[in-house]
Amino acid sequence: MRFRAHDVAHDCGGRLVGPDVEIDGVSFDSRTLRPGQLFVPIVDQRDGHDFVDAALDAGAAAYLTSRPAGSGPRRGTAVEVDDTLAALMRLATARRAHSTAQVIGITGSVGKTSTKDLAWAALGASRRTWANERSFNNDQGLPTTLLNAPDDTDVMVLEMGMRGFGEITRLCGIARPSIGVVTRVAEAHSDRVGGIEGVARAKSELPRALPADGVAILNGDDPRVVAMAALTEARPLTYGESDGTDVHVTSVVLDHLARPTFAVTTPLGDALVKLAVSGRHMVSNAAAALACVCAVGADLDAAVEALAEVRLTAMRMDVVRLRSGATVIDDSYNANPTSMRAAIDALVAMPATRRIAVVGVMAEIIEPEREHRGIHAYAAALGVELLAVGTDLYGVTPLPDPDAAREALGSLGEGDAVLVKGSRVAGLDRLAAALIDG
Repeated sequence: MRFRAHDVAHDCGGRLVGPDVEIDGVSFDSRTLRPGQLFVPIVDQRDGHDFVDAALDAGAAAYLTSRPAGSGPRRGTAVEVDDTLAALMRLATARRAHSTAQVIGITGSVGKTSTKDLAWAALGASRRTWANERSFNNDQGLPTTLLNAPDDTDVMVLEMGMRGFGEITRLCGIARPSIGVVTRVAEAHSDRVGGIEGVARAKSELPRALPADGVAILNGDDPRVVAMAALTEARPLTYGESDGTDVHVTSVVLDHLARPTFAVTTPLGDALVKLAVSGRHMVSNAAAALACVCAVGADLDAAVEALAEVRLTAMRMDVVRLRSGATVIDDSYNANPTSMRAAIDALVAMPATRRIAVVGVMAEIIEPEREHRGIHAYAAALGVELLAVGTDLYGVTPLPDPDAAREALGSLGEGDAVLVKGSRVAGLDRLAAALIDG
């Protein structure tokens, strides 16, 4: 989005210091900032104000600052505010009012980012579409995504994270979605909201926020999600394999890399969908993406063609065939019990003589010992060898770190298939990279 420095000062309730320059988007990272953007120094574990000079050197048109006016000389154009993160959110809220784009919000315990990626591709085949990079789905990332949308955007697909009650409501206040997708209610961040019913309540904040002329896209295979139809004034549009769903999936088949093909009946017509991504659980995510196509009235045939080519955000069901003949599934970005079972299912669906799941801790779940032991039992029942890294919650002697796990795996070859998965704190992306890079 393009705006001027005086717009920033007005929208944020700040004070403009310096020339009234034109600005094109925002960035909170001086390393990836594009010339012409507004630099937003976030004060967290590190103080982003320390990188203002680097941002200006990289071509920032202006910057926010909450440092006192007398703390040092001002360079370039600054907008002085009390709190830079709050100012970023206020700016995004104000600029959203100037956008005619249709906004789709996506939340859920599992599948948010994959559904966002699939919807972005499916809608982008016929509409000018914008979406979050990676998992920019919080108070910092969502406003940044919105403010970086091109001015001619038709549809924004905005992933919305949840780490407590009220967060999705706050994000909806910024983005004002007219369409909302809830993918699944599961044990993710459940320790922050008192259990799975608290997760359902927090996720329901998205359909509750939708307008009466909006559309609530709900997973018809999840009873807790289906129940949210009673909590919204928006029109419900269901998807899934259950009877009676509006976007109805049948005839799911997996190929040798667990890539699904399925038939789907939608309000826009019928189609045969072949996905380029692995995992049977991706069928549900793709159905949600096609429901978005239906809600917007985009081109169904073009969407189906796009889904046959789309690649997901890194570290999410990346399936790589090594030169040795072994197969590695890099799903190391995050983990909860539901996504862990789905990834193990994908591992089992691939032809192999030896299947190994290298797993790290599943963070922020309310009954960690029970859930981790349950995953161990699930893997064992399917003939999957489980190597735990950095945690004894699975009930097996853990390896201390990813380097030790790489050593324990030894030489991998034809017939070996390895899944790497854990929450971000487990750091198993390092192991996946080492296996893939050789």
